[in-house]
Amino acid sequence: MRKVLVLPLTIALLVTITALVGAATDTSVRVNAGSPPAPFSQNKQNEPALAVNAHQPNVLVAGANDNIDMEACNAGNDTTCPFTNGVGVSGVYFSFDSGKTWTQPTYTGWTARGCLGTPGNADPACQPQVGPIGTLPWYYENGLVSDGDPAVAFGPKPGANGAFSWSNGSRLYYANLSSNFGATRSEEAFKGFEAIAVSRTDDVVAAAAGNKDAWMNPVIVSKQSSTTFSDKEQIWADNASSSPFFGTVYICWADFRGQELSPNAAPAPLQVAVSHDGGATWRQNQIGAAANNRNRNPMDGCTIRTDSNGNAYLYGIGRQGPDAFEIQSISSDGGTSWSKPQPVAGPVTQPGIIDPVLGRPTIDGIAGARSDLAPAPSVDIANGAPTGANATNRIVMTYVSGEIAAPHVYFTESTDGGTTWLAPRAIETSGDRGYYTAPSISPNGKDVYVVYNAFTTPYRTNTTDPRSLVGVFLHADAAPGTGPTGGFAELTRGTAGDPRGSSQNNLVGEFLGDYVYAVATDKYGAAVWNDARNDADCPAIDAWRMSLRNGTTVTRPAPQQDCAPTFGNSEIFGVSVADPTP
Repeated sequence: MRKVLVLPLTIALLVTITALVGAATDTSVRVNAGSPPAPFSQNKQNEPALAVNAHQPNVLVAGANDNIDMEACNAGNDTTCPFTNGVGVSGVYFSFDSGKTWTQPTYTGWTARGCLGTPGNADPACQPQVGPIGTLPWYYENGLVSDGDPAVAFGPKPGANGAFSWSNGSRLYYANLSSNFGATRSEEAFKGFEAIAVSRTDDVVAAAAGNKDAWMNPVIVSKQSSTTFSDKEQIWADNASSSPFFGTVYICWADFRGQELSPNAAPAPLQVAVSHDGGATWRQNQIGAAANNRNRNPMDGCTIRTDSNGNAYLYGIGRQGPDAFEIQSISSDGGTSWSKPQPVAGPVTQPGIIDPVLGRPTIDGIAGARSDLAPAPSVDIANGAPTGANATNRIVMTYVSGEIAAPHVYFTESTDGGTTWLAPRAIETSGDRGYYTAPSISPNGKDVYVVYNAFTTPYRTNTTDPRSLVGVFLHADAAPGTGPTGGFAELTRGTAGDPRGSSQNNLVGEFLGDYVYAVATDKYGAAVWNDARNDADCPAIDAWRMSLRNGTTVTRPAPQQDCAPTFGNSEIFGVSVADPTP
């Protein structure tokens, strides 16, 4: 039995929060290079993911929910801004200079970007067609829709004999949600509401240049039933050649079953799918029980990593008794079997207040950004990739937890394979109210980086007072051996923006999604986050959102007539910083 050190947050609060004199320089750049600043919702991006190619560490790939191919609000009814049926949202972006600049390719597929409409409701409804897309290719052609929640990872390419080697080249995996294109094409692609699909390419240079043929057809990973809604997936490829399971790919996700039939206590176990042939075929395992009630629920918000010895570590957040914890399960046989999930940190608290219209917690204020998965763990391991040499196998974890007035960005770590964990400590800069976070650690285990989004304004009980969202990137040196990681210092503080200018497509609240992401090499760290610096708050939207909460009568706005053009222009920004202590 593994010994687990679990400490309550009341102890963690005794740890001094990092406080810095002055703000770090903003060296961030826009990642969603091809998206327009207007109109809504074509200008909307969120939920970024990031991967670095361990074999070619100057190559980065990011993913995000990207509405670039959606219809404009003026198409059809000007007061509605729907997701256009059949149009994908899984954006992909490439960098070949370690994240200093980015490019977004254009492919062909099912698109509504030409549905711009005119003022007034007399113009016909949008009619999508085959044309240019800024999202993953080959979904429409396979009777599917790419539905976002992106997750990306690089691994070695398998050779003709099926063996993995970096000498064969690299393979990029892009996992995302997927739905059936529609009953008029094929409902037999898979059963249920949402599935997990994975796209792959062995030629990122061609893919970045817009060569659709550089991508393989998407593969459905999840086992589906007629009531299955697969969600919140993450992907990882075993990228250290020292591992006996080198090249193995893992995808984890929450498997919601029957929630459309019975939203109360519907089972939602965590699933892990494993591929040993480069993503062509997958074997699925359930992790833990499917029970979902007030005393026990399965893990959600998962992440997965491997060490230099091939051990796979799975993490998520789940309730055991009255409290929620960060929970760990380990496989030492390439994903064939997994240990019983055990708590490793917590209890954790979801920072937010339930919004009466959204029906879920928001963190920055009324009609604000949802914070359901803020306490979910993000993890990285110093596995010495690409060879496994010099691996310390230190595991680092971050998450956000705490009361609404001061949600903290917590950091904890393990140097003994997840057996014991240090007491979580708050690491955010003083005055930041943490939102979402992710860590990365260099393959040699010497440098730890943490990215987080934060609000620098208190929870707003109205929609009129300004709000401030910022992205922050931190660094600390890891101690040699089993010593604790040192104090964190800011490398970059992004330009603040007002998240009231972000929006769900139904307009009733803000939308920033659920994720940020970081990666590290032995020479630099990089990160991506949700950014609101270039959006525009819309007083008409603010007044209407407030009316939905207080019962007053306010006319539903038409965004393209009643708001500034850049309303809804949430974006993905990122940063790349050389190791400050080489």
